[in-house]
Amino acid sequence: MKVSNVLGSGFLEKVYENALVIELEKSGLDAQQQKLLFVYYDGFIVGQYSPDVLVCNKVILELKAVQKIDVIHMAQLLNYLKASQFKTGLILNFGAPRLEIKRLRL
Repeated sequence: MKVSNVLGSGFLEKVYENALVIELEKSGLDAQQQKLLFVYYDGFIVGQYSPDVLVCNKVILELKAVQKIDVIHMAQLLNYLKASQFKTGLILNFGAPRLEIKRLRL
């Protein structure tokens, strides 16, 4: 909330990502930006992706700066969760007048 309150809307996602990581680390949480994760199929690596922020090696944060969270954003995060060992993810949308948060769990 602090990042949203201080910066408001209108910046690129990367600005919010950088600010959010600062706030998470100030709170004592481990936050990794753009950590490379692999997608496996039948024991083989078939792709890779980098979630915006990985918190405490448990929660994926997918950041958006759009008018509203759409089903395509939820599908993206669900795919990230399915392709990893993580069970929880949050979409944080800084583009709306108020910060939008959508929690997804597998």
